[in-house]
Amino acid sequence: MREARADRRAIGLWLMVCCALVFVMVVVGGITRLTKSGLSIVEWEPLMGAIPPMDAQDWNNLFHEYQQTPEYQQVNQGMALEAFKRIFWWEYIHRLLGRFIGLVFFLPLIYFVLRRRIERALVPRMAGIFLLGGLQGAVGWWMVKSGLVDDPRVSHFRLTIHLGMAFIIFAAMFWTALALLRRPAAGAPALAPYAAALSVWIFIMVLTGGLVAGTHAGLFYNTFPLMDGHIVPPEAFALTPWWSNFFHNVGAVQFLHRCIAWSLLILVPWLWWKSRATGLDSTGRLAMNLFLAMLCVQLTLGIGTLLMRVPVFMGAAHQGGALVLFALSLWVAAVLRGQRP
Repeated sequence: MREARADRRAIGLWLMVCCALVFVMVVVGGITRLTKSGLSIVEWEPLMGAIPPMDAQDWNNLFHEYQQTPEYQQVNQGMALEAFKRIFWWEYIHRLLGRFIGLVFFLPLIYFVLRRRIERALVPRMAGIFLLGGLQGAVGWWMVKSGLVDDPRVSHFRLTIHLGMAFIIFAAMFWTALALLRRPAAGAPALAPYAAALSVWIFIMVLTGGLVAGTHAGLFYNTFPLMDGHIVPPEAFALTPWWSNFFHNVGAVQFLHRCIAWSLLILVPWLWWKSRATGLDSTGRLAMNLFLAMLCVQLTLGIGTLLMRVPVFMGAAHQGGALVLFALSLWVAAVLRGQRP
């Protein structure tokens, strides 16, 4: 029994390390997007692409490939090699992190399986997470390819899918780690469904954030709390059919993202207040308090990002903050559920 608990703890801690790496990946991905570095590498080489440029000839070859792209010809015409190197490194680090996370997940998984230290029921879940990680790499390239055509911008739909998959992979690992590390407790089962629904709602907000990023909607309506003096900007529903505005109209896209944020400002404090009347242990109370505090931090980051017209450091912090808020919502859902998820 003691060995089984030790194995569960070791696997849980390993998954938490993987979650931390995914967090770094999400932040670096945000920086890559905000610095317009994502189209600097024009080929997808899962193995050979891990080798960085080694000499001047390598740099010249890479720069020549980039010069053939629409982004260089339409946006960065005349860019110097040194400027290209700056955007190249962000995209290279982003891709290298993806490969590194794959190794950090795969190699210990093989070890745990071969040593029979992982419960048989967990093996299919772990294999599914690994396959999702491989698919995420392919989705990332599918996203980049959309910007290597006539219009040098990646598809905002593909960007949103790529971001959403990162959160799904994180959730699968984090929830499993919680199940392995957390001790059973009384919880508050009556509130658990609401916490789970909040996690889903936050995930939907993340997807709308992907649409905001992909359509550059954050560069418009840079006022708060009103949108250029309006609750709903007049042009928010200019497109037909009406529902297409929520995917293509920057006014409607930003308005939807704001509405979800406003709703969380009501729903999360309500859940926090209701939980105070339950028998949560100290861990449960800590999770609830951190969840509420992180919501305030994330809303502040979002407002600051908007008012400052999306500077790189604020945009990246806001994207990372979304993942922290999402993780805390999962933790709250787990502790309210009581027994291991």
